[in-house]
Amino acid sequence: MQKTGITKALKVSINTRLFTYFEPVQEGIEYYKKQVFFLQRENAESKAQINYLQAQIDQLKRMIFGAKSERFIPQQIPGQMMMELGAEAAIESIIDQTITVEPHERKAKKADIKPVRSALPANLPRIETVIEPEGDLTDCKKIGEEITEILELEMPKLIVQRIVRPKYLSADGNAILIGELPSRPIDKGMAGPKLLSHVIVSKYVDHLPVYRQVKQFKRWGIELPDSTIYGWITGTCKLLEPLYECLKKQVLISHYLQADESPLQVMTEEKKGSTHRGYMWVYHSPPERLVLFDYRKGRDKEGPKELLKDYKGLLQTDGYAVYDMFDNNPDITLASCMAHARRYFEQALDNDRQIAEYMMQRFGQLYDLETELKETQIDGEEKIKQRQQKAIPVLEEMERFMKEKIQSVIPKSPIGKAIAYTLPRWKKLSAYTKYAELHIDNNLVENQIRPLALGRKNYLFAGNHEGAQRSAMLYSLIGSCKLNGINPQEWLTDVLSKLPDTKLSDLYKLLPNYRENSFGL
Repeated sequence: MQKTGITKALKVSINTRLFTYFEPVQEGIEYYKKQVFFLQRENAESKAQINYLQAQIDQLKRMIFGAKSERFIPQQIPGQMMMELGAEAAIESIIDQTITVEPHERKAKKADIKPVRSALPANLPRIETVIEPEGDLTDCKKIGEEITEILELEMPKLIVQRIVRPKYLSADGNAILIGELPSRPIDKGMAGPKLLSHVIVSKYVDHLPVYRQVKQFKRWGIELPDSTIYGWITGTCKLLEPLYECLKKQVLISHYLQADESPLQVMTEEKKGSTHRGYMWVYHSPPERLVLFDYRKGRDKEGPKELLKDYKGLLQTDGYAVYDMFDNNPDITLASCMAHARRYFEQALDNDRQIAEYMMQRFGQLYDLETELKETQIDGEEKIKQRQQKAIPVLEEMERFMKEKIQSVIPKSPIGKAIAYTLPRWKKLSAYTKYAELHIDNNLVENQIRPLALGRKNYLFAGNHEGAQRSAMLYSLIGSCKLNGINPQEWLTDVLSKLPDTKLSDLYKLLPNYRENSFGL
């Protein structure tokens, strides 16, 4: 018994000593385990950050050095083909792609091909000069003629139109008779419709700032202060304002609108020495062939909320969250832009080519169908039927694929952002399959913003908020001319001549989409 007790005591003593000795070691092990865990997590976060920054660098390189086109050409790597198809199938696939060159005659070198000059347009006026041979032609017989056409420029020139109105004293001597002065676009102004339309088109179509137009007028023989030209633009816009309001009404009664927004720098008294960042909200009506620019001081929801308060129909937008306020509006059906979603995946090709390329190929199938429908001029119920049969299966496959892959991608990576942007909007992105008039994307309204972007690079900013709204008015009318294939200068000259004497009820007849208008480009 005594020996057993001693043994137990010895064991306890040894365990106690061992515990005392190894306790710090155990604590050290636990400490280093925690350190390893934190380092691993920090390493993963660092890798994610590096991938994110690398993607940003790649994007900047593409913006600076790369092609601007978003066209996607799939790349098949032989190694990938071997894995996906198997060796025999991959070899057969490569053999199928082999091009057999048939015997052919060698074509002439480029240097041997003479360029063929295209005929000059028949609608251009001709000034004919006849050059007779030297010498006596009395007994000569004309057997033909050689005609050479040279394209020449007749420089614009300013003229002064004098309107003379003789005065008469009536036969009874009680009244003075004089002809009525025709209406002018700007009351008591010295600029005629052609000159005013030239100034407007030069700035808002050719993107020529007013100070450059001042130099141009000087070359033409007259010095005009820029304040005079700005006054002409202001006076013209005052005359066009009722027509702009008429255009706005026609856009808003359309059953389908595409919306987008773009910034515009504006000089203000509140920020001396700097500019205010305003926004042009753009609404394009494909059915009416009209576009509306609506200037607002900010990018918040108040602009579209006020303008579209009575709107009923389809509204197609990008992913800007402001438009989500219309989700609960029973009168508005929201649709999203497929081009925006596609753009995210196109930008993620360098980050995760396997996922991005899969999605890009599916986007290609959807757009190929739209091209086919447009070329074959299929519309109405048949167009919906074709989309339901051919596009819906592809859309469902893409949705399943994204739901599977979103679990394994890094959220902040380009491919993670692409899926995170696209998947929540999938119902709105697929909405175009239910409506024949709905386009697959918002590219048409983006095209309308391009003149504004070009203008910003030249005149940089608007002089004030009123000037920005005048720009919105002119971009609306000129953009609508473009949508209808109308020469904006000819149209504007005609409108400025007629508008002072046009009734409010007949204003719609002056809009570019009015069927009887014909001002060819």
